[in-house]
Parts: sequence; C-alpha cells; structure tokens
Amino acid sequence: MMDITCIFMSILMIVADGFIVHGPSGPVIAPLGSSVVLPCYVDELLLMEGLEVEWRRTDSEALVHLYQDGESRPEAQQQEYHDRANFFTDQIHHGNFSLRLDNLRAEDEGRYTCRVYSQQDSGETVVQIKHERLLVSGSDQSVSAYDGEDVTLSCSVDSHITPEHIEVSWIRTDGDIPVLLFQNNEPLPDSSDEQYRDRVEFFTAEIPKGNFSLRLKSVRTEDKGVYMCLVFAGDLSANATAELEQLGVSSWHIAVLFFCFAAGFGAVLLLCCLIYCRSKNTVTSSMIRNLQVSLVFYPNI
Repeated sequence: MMDITCIFMSILMIVADGFIVHGPSGPVIAPLGSSVVLPCYVDELLLMEGLEVEWRRTDSEALVHLYQDGESRPEAQQQEYHDRANFFTDQIHHGNFSLRLDNLRAEDEGRYTCRVYSQQDSGETVVQIKHERLLVSGSDQSVSAYDGEDVTLSCSVDSHITPEHIEVSWIRTDGDIPVLLFQNNEPLPDSSDEQYRDRVEFFTAEIPKGNFSLRLKSVRTEDKGVYMCLVFAGDLSANATAELEQLGVSSWHIAVLFFCFAAGFGAVLLLCCLIYCRSKNTVTSSMIRNLQVSLVFYPNI
C-alpha cells in the first residue's frame, strides 16, 4: 500500500512540474458597480500541500487577496479590497485560482498579477481590468463649404461596444432640430427634420469601425450652425460637436459673376461705339444696325 502511495505521489509531482498559469487573452472589461472575474488557472493537477496563491496590483504590489495553508486569508488583504475580492474556494483544488471583484470602482482599473506557488514550481499571469467607458470625438476645426457642395461632420466612437448596442442621434443645437438617427443597428432617415430629409446619411460601411460621421449633401446657407453627435450605450452617454461655418462662394458663382461684369462692360463699350458712330456722318446705316443688334444680344448671351 505504501509503495502505491509513493508511486501516485511521484506521478503527481511529475505532472505538476513546470506548470503554466493561464489568464485571459485580453483586458477584462465591465461597467462600474458590477462584479468582474479575473481569470487565473492551471491545466495541471497541483498538490494542495504548500500551495499558495496571491493576487496583487502590478503597479503598487498591494495585496488584493491571498490563499495560503489551504484557506483564504482575507485578513491579509489591502483595506480597499475587504469584502470585495474573493476566491472561488471550491474550485481551487481543480486548479482554478480566479478572483471575483465586486462593486467595480474607477480606481480598480489597472493590471493585476496572479502568482501561484507550489512545492515543485511557481508561475504567474497578468490580468488587466478596464471599466466600461464611452469616448466620442469630433473635429477640432469648424467645417466650411461652398453652397451646393457636400460636407462631412465627423463623429467617431472609440469603444468596444458593438453598433447594435449603440444609439447615435445627430441634432442641430439651435432648436434641437433632429438631423439623423441611428438606432437598432440601422439608420432611420424618417427621423430627420423636413429640411434635412434625403440630404443626410451615414457612411454605412464605416459604422462597424465606430465611425458615425454624417454626410450633409447640397449644403445651403441656412445649414450654418452647430451640430451635435449624441451617443448612448446602455447607461453610458457621450457627445461631440461639429460646426458648419459661413458658407463660401463656389467657383461656379465666381465665373457667373465674372461674366456678368464682362457683359456689363461690353454693353457699355458697344453703347459708346454706337453713340460715336452715329455722330459721324461717314458711318453707314448697316454698321449702326449691326452695333444695335450687338447691343441687344451680347449682354444677354
């Protein structure tokens, strides 16, 4: 019987030798006030005798929780983790050393190290906590355009939250005029005010990347103003603004203005020629008639 026990213990020591501590593949993200699980586990079977597990803040080495001598040691915890950080004690003998942190606070955000010590070896993994947030950014500069052009009002959502859980509302701030709404994972053009109907749209292909910029087509002078991009995701909300400045004059308008001045100048020149020619008896009536016709048609053309 003694020999069998020795062989079994030897097998356990061989299996446990060189164990690897596993953690999550990325940051653990949760809303403030919720409970979050910090994964830490091994695949091998470890001896419970002499097993020690400690969780610490990586930045300050503050002790979050400790498992030692076969039981949890809450008295060793840093004060701010009392009654908030707990092991799954019934899972420890299965190699699960994960920690549950209750009532998540903003100051809990950071990196945590799970260190596992056994009679044969030791190992560790690092878990990063991020509290759920919603960051919305727009453009730092105002937007200007020519009358009749299309403009883009920027709005970017920097978040892990997927579009189906996001609501985006574009409004004109002077009067809270609804411009366009994104809800239930689709744009709702019928939500637009009459003056923006059929003139506003999202860049649909960019929405999965968090781009909720607005394209405003055929800009008019009355479109000038401040626009706000309001983003809602559950209990979270944030916003960004974009200003559409005084509209400039397009190159087409400049060309029309140039031709108007040219026509006016030409008409005056022709009138002067006509007066001069009629004052000279040597000028034929056909020449005067041609000048009169030119005076009528040239400005119109």
